[in-house]
Amino acid sequence: MTEKYAVVVIGGGAAGLSAALVLGRARHRTLVIDAGEPRNAPAGHMQGYLSRDGMPPADFLAVGREEIARYGVELVRDRVVAVESGEDFTVVSDGGRTVRARRLVVATGLRDELPAVPGVAERFGRDVLHCPFCHGWEVRDQPFGVLATSPASVHQALMVSQWSKDVRFFLHTVAEEELSDEDLRRLAAAGVDVVAGEVAELVTEDDRLTGVRLADGAAHARSVLFTAPRAVPQTGLLERLGAELHETPFGAYPVVDATGLTTVPGVWAAGNAVGYAEQVVHAASGGYRAASAIVGDLLMTDLDAAVRRQNPA
Repeated sequence: MTEKYAVVVIGGGAAGLSAALVLGRARHRTLVIDAGEPRNAPAGHMQGYLSRDGMPPADFLAVGREEIARYGVELVRDRVVAVESGEDFTVVSDGGRTVRARRLVVATGLRDELPAVPGVAERFGRDVLHCPFCHGWEVRDQPFGVLATSPASVHQALMVSQWSKDVRFFLHTVAEEELSDEDLRRLAAAGVDVVAGEVAELVTEDDRLTGVRLADGAAHARSVLFTAPRAVPQTGLLERLGAELHETPFGAYPVVDATGLTTVPGVWAAGNAVGYAEQVVHAASGGYRAASAIVGDLLMTDLDAAVRRQNPA
Protein backbone atom coordinates (compact mmCIF):
# COMPACT_ATOMS: atom_id res chain seq x y z
CA MET A 1 0.00 0.00 0.00
CA THR A 2 1.13 3.55 -0.71
CA GLU A 3 2.24 5.31 2.46
CA LYS A 4 0.27 8.38 3.42
CA TYR A 5 1.59 11.48 5.15
CA ALA A 6 -0.07 14.63 6.31
CA VAL A 7 2.63 16.65 4.57
CA VAL A 8 5.49 15.92 2.19
CA VAL A 9 8.22 18.55 2.12
CA ILE A 10 10.21 18.55 -1.11
CA GLY A 11 13.66 19.96 -0.39
CA GLY A 12 15.66 19.73 2.82
CA GLY A 13 17.41 23.08 3.01
CA ALA A 14 16.68 25.81 5.54
CA ALA A 15 13.12 26.33 4.30
CA GLY A 16 12.22 22.65 4.12
CA LEU A 17 13.75 21.73 7.47
CA SER A 18 12.13 24.71 9.18
CA ALA A 19 8.73 23.70 7.81
CA ALA A 20 9.31 20.09 8.85
CA LEU A 21 10.25 21.14 12.39
CA VAL A 22 7.02 23.09 12.87
CA LEU A 23 4.94 20.29 11.35
CA GLY A 24 6.59 17.64 13.47
CA ARG A 25 6.01 19.62 16.64
CA ALA A 26 2.36 19.96 15.61
CA ARG A 27 2.15 16.14 15.55
CA HIS A 28 1.68 15.79 11.80
CA ARG A 29 3.26 12.83 10.06
CA THR A 30 5.78 14.50 7.78
CA LEU A 31 8.26 13.30 5.19
CA VAL A 32 11.15 15.37 3.83
CA ILE A 33 12.57 14.30 0.47
CA ASP A 34 15.91 15.99 -0.13
CA ALA A 35 18.13 15.73 -3.21
CA GLY A 36 21.08 17.10 -1.21
CA GLU A 37 21.91 20.06 -3.44
CA PRO A 38 21.70 23.21 -1.28
CA ARG A 39 22.37 26.46 -3.08
CA ASN A 40 24.93 27.62 -0.52
CA ALA A 41 26.97 24.39 -0.58
CA PRO A 42 30.06 26.12 -2.09
CA ALA A 43 30.24 28.57 0.84
CA GLY A 44 32.39 27.78 3.86
CA HIS A 45 30.18 29.80 6.20
CA MET A 46 26.88 31.64 6.34
CA GLN A 47 26.41 35.09 7.85
CA GLY A 48 23.68 37.35 9.12
CA TYR A 49 21.63 34.63 10.82
CA LEU A 50 21.32 35.72 14.45
CA SER A 51 22.89 33.09 16.77
CA ARG A 52 24.22 31.16 13.72
CA ASP A 53 26.53 33.83 12.27
CA GLY A 54 29.61 32.20 10.76
CA MET A 55 28.25 28.66 10.95
CA PRO A 56 29.20 26.32 8.05
CA PRO A 57 26.10 25.54 5.97
CA ALA A 58 26.71 21.79 6.25
CA ASP A 59 26.73 22.04 10.06
CA PHE A 60 23.52 24.06 10.00
CA LEU A 61 21.76 21.40 7.95
CA ALA A 62 23.11 18.60 10.15
CA VAL A 63 21.70 20.26 13.27
CA GLY A 64 18.38 20.81 11.49
CA ARG A 65 18.13 17.15 10.55
CA GLU A 66 18.79 16.13 14.14
CA GLU A 67 16.09 18.49 15.38
CA ILE A 68 13.34 17.27 13.04
CA ALA A 69 14.16 13.65 13.89
CA ARG A 70 13.24 14.34 17.55
CA TYR A 71 9.64 14.87 16.45
CA GLY A 72 9.35 11.79 14.27
CA VAL A 73 9.85 13.57 10.95
CA GLU A 74 11.29 11.23 8.31
CA LEU A 75 13.98 12.40 5.91
CA VAL A 76 15.15 10.52 2.83
CA ARG A 77 17.89 11.41 0.36
CA ASP A 78 16.13 11.19 -2.96
CA ARG A 79 14.81 13.35 -5.77
CA VAL A 80 11.14 13.89 -6.53
CA VAL A 81 10.52 13.24 -10.21
CA ALA A 82 6.72 13.46 -10.39
CA VAL A 83 3.78 14.91 -8.49
CA GLU A 84 0.09 14.57 -9.21
CA SER A 85 -2.90 16.15 -7.55
CA GLY A 86 -6.18 14.43 -6.73
CA GLU A 87 -8.00 13.80 -3.49
CA ASP A 88 -4.45 13.68 -2.11
CA PHE A 89 -1.13 14.45 -3.75
CA THR A 90 0.90 11.58 -5.16
CA VAL A 91 4.67 12.03 -4.96
CA VAL A 92 7.07 9.80 -6.85
CA SER A 93 10.81 9.76 -6.20
CA ASP A 94 13.72 8.83 -8.41
CA GLY A 95 14.40 5.91 -6.08
CA GLY A 96 11.02 4.41 -6.94
CA ARG A 97 9.16 5.38 -3.80
CA THR A 98 5.55 6.56 -4.15
CA VAL A 99 3.77 8.29 -1.27
CA ARG A 100 0.59 10.28 -0.77
CA ALA A 101 0.26 13.57 1.06
CA ARG A 102 -2.61 15.82 2.06
CA ARG A 103 -0.43 18.91 1.66
CA LEU A 104 2.86 19.77 -0.02
CA VAL A 105 5.67 22.19 0.76
CA VAL A 106 7.92 22.82 -2.24
CA ALA A 107 11.32 24.09 -1.11
CA THR A 108 13.40 23.10 -4.13
CA GLY A 109 15.38 26.35 -4.24
CA LEU A 110 17.23 27.47 -7.35
CA ARG A 111 20.43 26.81 -9.26
CA ASP A 112 23.11 29.43 -9.95
CA GLU A 113 24.64 29.53 -13.43
CA LEU A 114 28.03 31.23 -13.28
CA PRO A 115 29.73 33.25 -16.04
CA ALA A 116 31.82 31.02 -18.30
CA VAL A 117 35.14 32.59 -17.35
CA PRO A 118 37.96 30.18 -16.45
CA GLY A 119 38.45 30.13 -12.70
CA VAL A 120 35.07 31.52 -11.67
CA ALA A 121 33.30 28.23 -10.99
CA GLU A 122 36.34 26.73 -9.29
CA ARG A 123 36.61 29.59 -6.79
CA PHE A 124 32.92 30.34 -6.27
CA GLY A 125 32.09 30.61 -2.59
CA ARG A 126 35.73 31.20 -1.65
CA ASP A 127 37.11 34.40 -3.19
CA VAL A 128 34.58 34.59 -6.03
CA LEU A 129 31.40 35.78 -4.36
CA HIS A 130 27.98 37.14 -5.23
CA CYS A 131 26.51 38.61 -2.02
CA PRO A 132 28.26 41.29 0.02
CA PHE A 133 25.80 40.79 2.88
CA CYS A 134 26.90 37.15 3.04
CA HIS A 135 30.66 37.69 2.72
CA GLY A 136 31.45 41.41 2.63
CA TRP A 137 32.69 41.68 6.22
CA GLU A 138 35.08 38.75 5.79
CA VAL A 139 36.79 40.33 2.75
CA ARG A 140 36.46 43.99 3.79
CA ASP A 141 39.04 46.49 2.57
CA GLN A 142 40.61 44.08 0.09
CA PRO A 143 40.98 44.91 -3.62
CA PHE A 144 37.61 43.98 -5.15
CA GLY A 145 36.70 43.20 -8.70
CA VAL A 146 33.14 43.02 -10.01
CA LEU A 147 32.55 40.94 -13.12
CA ALA A 148 29.60 42.33 -15.07
CA THR A 149 27.02 39.92 -16.43
CA SER A 150 24.63 42.64 -17.63
CA PRO A 151 24.20 46.41 -17.30
CA ALA A 152 22.33 45.68 -14.05
CA SER A 153 25.67 44.65 -12.53
CA VAL A 154 26.25 48.35 -11.87
CA HIS A 155 24.10 47.91 -8.78
CA GLN A 156 26.38 45.16 -7.48
CA ALA A 157 29.47 47.30 -8.09
CA LEU A 158 27.92 50.17 -6.16
CA MET A 159 26.81 47.93 -3.28
CA VAL A 160 30.19 46.30 -2.70
CA SER A 161 31.80 49.73 -2.40
CA GLN A 162 30.33 49.76 1.12
CA TRP A 163 32.90 47.11 2.09
CA SER A 164 35.96 48.29 0.13
CA LYS A 165 37.06 51.54 -1.42
CA ASP A 166 39.24 49.73 -3.97
CA VAL A 167 36.71 48.43 -6.50
CA ARG A 168 37.19 47.81 -10.22
CA PHE A 169 34.14 47.11 -12.35
CA PHE A 170 35.07 44.80 -15.23
CA LEU A 171 32.54 45.34 -18.02
CA HIS A 172 33.50 42.03 -19.66
CA THR A 173 30.91 41.57 -22.45
CA VAL A 174 28.91 44.69 -21.52
CA ALA A 175 29.60 47.73 -23.70
CA GLU A 176 30.23 50.99 -21.86
CA GLU A 177 27.52 52.61 -24.00
CA GLU A 178 24.99 50.30 -22.31
CA LEU A 179 25.54 52.14 -19.02
CA SER A 180 23.43 55.21 -18.41
CA ASP A 181 24.87 58.60 -17.53
CA GLU A 182 23.39 58.16 -14.06
CA ASP A 183 25.19 54.81 -13.72
CA LEU A 184 28.51 56.39 -14.64
CA ARG A 185 28.02 59.32 -12.28
CA ARG A 186 27.18 57.00 -9.38
CA LEU A 187 30.16 54.75 -10.10
CA ALA A 188 32.44 57.79 -10.13
CA ALA A 189 30.92 59.08 -6.89
CA ALA A 190 31.51 55.70 -5.26
CA GLY A 191 35.13 55.66 -6.45
CA VAL A 192 34.57 52.57 -8.61
CA ASP A 193 36.96 52.27 -11.56
CA VAL A 194 35.30 51.07 -14.78
CA VAL A 195 37.46 48.67 -16.83
CA ALA A 196 36.41 47.95 -20.41
CA GLY A 197 37.39 44.76 -22.20
CA GLU A 198 36.48 41.09 -21.98
CA VAL A 199 37.81 39.08 -19.05
CA ALA A 200 39.79 36.04 -20.22
CA GLU A 201 40.55 34.31 -16.92
CA LEU A 202 41.19 34.61 -13.23
CA VAL A 203 44.75 34.47 -11.95
CA THR A 204 45.51 32.36 -8.88
CA GLU A 205 48.60 31.67 -6.80
CA ASP A 206 48.91 29.22 -3.88
CA ASP A 207 45.20 28.44 -4.15
CA ARG A 208 44.05 32.03 -3.81
CA LEU A 209 42.81 34.66 -6.24
CA THR A 210 45.47 37.20 -7.13
CA GLY A 211 44.16 38.88 -10.24
CA VAL A 212 41.92 39.25 -13.27
CA ARG A 213 43.41 38.97 -16.76
CA LEU A 214 41.72 40.57 -19.77
CA ALA A 215 41.65 39.17 -23.29
CA ASP A 216 44.21 41.79 -24.36
CA GLY A 217 46.64 40.43 -21.75
CA ALA A 218 46.29 43.26 -19.24
CA ALA A 219 46.28 41.98 -15.66
CA HIS A 220 44.63 43.64 -12.66
CA ALA A 221 45.67 42.61 -9.16
CA ARG A 222 42.51 41.65 -7.25
CA SER A 223 41.99 39.33 -4.28
CA VAL A 224 38.17 39.19 -4.37
CA LEU A 225 35.79 39.02 -7.31
CA PHE A 226 32.04 39.57 -7.09
CA THR A 227 29.71 38.47 -9.84
CA ALA A 228 25.99 37.84 -10.26
CA PRO A 229 25.12 34.28 -11.33
CA ARG A 230 22.09 33.71 -13.52
CA ALA A 231 19.33 32.33 -11.33
CA VAL A 232 17.59 29.21 -12.62
CA PRO A 233 14.42 28.66 -10.54
CA GLN A 234 13.62 25.01 -9.78
CA THR A 235 9.92 25.32 -10.56
CA GLY A 236 9.34 22.20 -12.63
CA LEU A 237 7.22 20.42 -10.02
CA LEU A 238 5.13 23.51 -9.39
CA GLU A 239 4.53 23.99 -13.10
CA ARG A 240 3.37 20.38 -13.44
CA LEU A 241 0.86 20.99 -10.67
CA GLY A 242 -0.45 24.04 -12.55
CA ALA A 243 0.92 26.74 -10.27
CA GLU A 244 0.78 30.26 -11.67
CA LEU A 245 4.20 31.89 -12.12
CA HIS A 246 5.19 35.53 -12.39
CA GLU A 247 8.19 36.91 -14.22
CA THR A 248 10.93 38.78 -12.35
CA PRO A 249 14.35 40.08 -13.45
CA PHE A 250 15.73 36.87 -11.91
CA GLY A 251 13.42 34.33 -13.50
CA ALA A 252 9.86 33.09 -13.09
CA TYR A 253 8.66 32.24 -9.57
CA PRO A 254 5.33 31.01 -8.21
CA VAL A 255 2.64 33.47 -7.22
CA VAL A 256 2.21 33.02 -3.46
CA ASP A 257 0.30 34.68 -0.63
CA ALA A 258 1.86 35.90 2.63
CA THR A 259 2.13 32.32 3.94
CA GLY A 260 3.67 30.87 0.80
CA LEU A 261 0.43 29.31 -0.50
CA THR A 262 0.60 28.96 -4.28
CA THR A 263 -2.36 29.17 -6.64
CA VAL A 264 -2.71 25.38 -6.33
CA PRO A 265 -4.82 24.54 -3.25
CA GLY A 266 -2.80 22.56 -0.74
CA VAL A 267 0.61 23.49 -2.16
CA TRP A 268 2.95 25.91 -0.40
CA ALA A 269 6.38 27.11 -1.54
CA ALA A 270 9.20 28.55 0.56
CA GLY A 271 12.82 29.70 0.39
CA ASN A 272 14.52 30.30 -2.95
CA ALA A 273 11.63 28.45 -4.58
CA VAL A 274 9.71 31.73 -4.25
CA GLY A 275 12.47 34.25 -4.97
CA TYR A 276 16.11 34.90 -5.81
CA ALA A 277 17.00 37.01 -2.77
CA GLU A 278 15.90 34.67 0.02
CA GLN A 279 18.84 34.29 2.42
CA VAL A 280 19.05 31.38 4.88
CA VAL A 281 17.29 33.34 7.60
CA HIS A 282 14.50 34.33 5.20
CA ALA A 283 14.16 30.76 3.96
CA ALA A 284 13.82 29.41 7.49
CA SER A 285 11.19 32.04 8.25
CA GLY A 286 9.29 31.19 5.05
CA GLY A 287 9.26 27.51 5.94
CA TYR A 288 7.92 28.33 9.40
CA ARG A 289 5.14 30.50 7.98
CA ALA A 290 4.12 27.86 5.46
CA ALA A 291 4.04 25.10 8.06
CA SER A 292 2.04 27.08 10.58
CA ALA A 293 -0.51 27.90 7.86
CA ILE A 294 -0.73 24.22 6.93
CA VAL A 295 -1.35 23.23 10.55
CA GLY A 296 -4.31 25.60 10.70
CA ASP A 297 -5.55 24.54 7.27
CA LEU A 298 -5.54 20.82 8.14
CA LEU A 299 -7.19 21.45 11.50
CA MET A 300 -10.05 23.47 10.03
CA THR A 301 -10.50 21.00 7.17
CA ASP A 302 -10.83 18.11 9.63
CA LEU A 303 -13.15 20.03 11.96
CA ASP A 304 -15.42 21.01 9.08
CA ALA A 305 -15.54 17.39 7.96
CA ALA A 306 -16.46 16.32 11.48
CA VAL A 307 -19.24 18.91 11.61
CA ARG A 308 -20.67 17.59 8.34
CA ARG A 309 -20.63 14.03 9.64
CA GLN A 310 -22.41 15.08 12.82
CA ASN A 311 -24.91 17.22 10.98
CA PRO A 312 -25.66 15.51 7.65
CA ALA A 313 -27.80 17.53 5.26
